Amino acid sequence: MLSALLNSFKIPDLKRRLIITGALIAIYRTGCYVPTPGINAAALAEFFARIAKTQGGTIFGIINMFSGGAMERLTIFALGIMPYISSSIIMQLLTAVIPALEKLAKEGKVGYEKINQYTRYGTVALAVIQSFFIALWLENPARFEGLRIVMNPGWGFRLITVLTLTTGTIFIMWLGEQIQERGIGNGISLVITAGIISRIPAAIHQLTILMFASTGQSGSIEFWKLPIMAALLIGVVFAVILITQGQRKIPVQYARRIVGRKIYGGQSTYIPLKVDTSGVIAIIFAQSIILFPATLASFIPNPAFQRLASSLVRGHLLYTAVYALLITFFCYFYTAIVFNPNDLSENMKKYGGFIPGIRPGVPTAEFLDYVMTRITLAGALFIAFIAIFPDFLMAWLNIPYLVASFFGGTGILIVVGVMLDTLKQIESHLLTHHYEGFIKSGRIRGRR
Repeated sequence: MLSALLNSFKIPDLKRRLIITGALIAIYRTGCYVPTPGINAAALAEFFARIAKTQGGTIFGIINMFSGGAMERLTIFALGIMPYISSSIIMQLLTAVIPALEKLAKEGKVGYEKINQYTRYGTVALAVIQSFFIALWLENPARFEGLRIVMNPGWGFRLITVLTLTTGTIFIMWLGEQIQERGIGNGISLVITAGIISRIPAAIHQLTILMFASTGQSGSIEFWKLPIMAALLIGVVFAVILITQGQRKIPVQYARRIVGRKIYGGQSTYIPLKVDTSGVIAIIFAQSIILFPATLASFIPNPAFQRLASSLVRGHLLYTAVYALLITFFCYFYTAIVFNPNDLSENMKKYGGFIPGIRPGVPTAEFLDYVMTRITLAGALFIAFIAIFPDFLMAWLNIPYLVASFFGGTGILIVVGVMLDTLKQIESHLLTHHYEGFIKSGRIRGRR
């Protein structure tokens, strides 16, 4: 693997792409420390420290994770790339239900660019709305138990906050697109991954403090737990890789056709049906819904609503059960949106393809739906387990959530998936230039 990484810098084009990617990510991480004007950073940090101690979490916790901690400092990149992610998901759902957008998506590159432009417009609109409500939320000191976060509240602060945070989100979106075009890997995904990985030093620091704390102190961690945590981390990463790469291959045979003097078809191929089609999107949907009552509870001082919100926080049995059910539901929901067995069956029939033993047309669509429904169940159960695993780990090993979050949940799925995709792209460049990839078996041997 080290040899493959060294060979990456021997290819001029790949070397240039790697340097550009690293430089753009460094620019993004630098911007995560540039503060928004008019904010008392110490008071804001104290407020987020109180949230962390409750182990409950709100919608702002999700934004903070995706922004790499920029939200708790309210920097110019505080919103991170979340408005773009939300806009992309909304556009993807609308494409499946609006015929005009569905037709546009089938027009190839031109249609993709048009939908991407609509996604950008949606990103700006969502960023403006979110930043405005964040400004209103920050101006009320009663919600922060006496902490005064905004120095000079009013429309001046609100306009500056909206302008700053919206511009920061647009700039991050531009950075992601530049990585996509001039760098290596998926730009938006790498930006999110960089934000998640940036929290590792803080988690290690917190773990070290708890390890060297005096025995019996609240939250102290014994040394015998470290090998268990290391083994669990390796096992979780291994399992995530297996499920992420897992697929059911449906064999397809194409009939031989003679057109003029040429013979078409006659070959065998397969349809790869992924075990985990939804990926991290199901967890994002489920988190947004289950944390919504806790977020509203900070705005609505209603006793009945406060009791409901307090029962839907991390560590409660109701939270775990509802969270797992929501993830399972959204796994099926998103799979139904992106996978259409009827269209796939019609395309196969159009080009003379058929599944051996299955009649073309409706029987093929029913068979594909049957298979997809069952393999999605396995993927949904695994995603639900990975999402709630940090909660069990906190209760079992008595470790803080910042440390436990790296053993499951959204972060591990994103980091593993993005790293695999990036390594595949680097490997394709290496193999094109006759270098060995990251796995030697079955690969092209390097030149002498």
